[in-house]
Amino acid sequence: MLILLPVAMAHTLSYIQIILSVILVAGILFQQSEAGLGSAFGADGMTAGHHTRRGFEKFVFVGTIVVAVLFALSAFASLFLVR
Repeated sequence: MLILLPVAMAHTLSYIQIILSVILVAGILFQQSEAGLGSAFGADGMTAGHHTRRGFEKFVFVGTIVVAVLFALSAFASLFLVR
């Protein structure tokens, strides 16, 4: 059974997906990488030890996961739109 939504809702969902994708890319780029340049040349990434996320870093990490889930849900919802 397909859910029939008005055309305006379909356009709104498209804009929501664009905004979520930009926020998702920004969230991924804001995260710090512990690997560094050494891992590009074959160095082991586990030599740095355990790292606990705190403060803003944890906020960005959790926020990125939330935005990724929202983006996936909006993409799944767009499958049920009949244009």
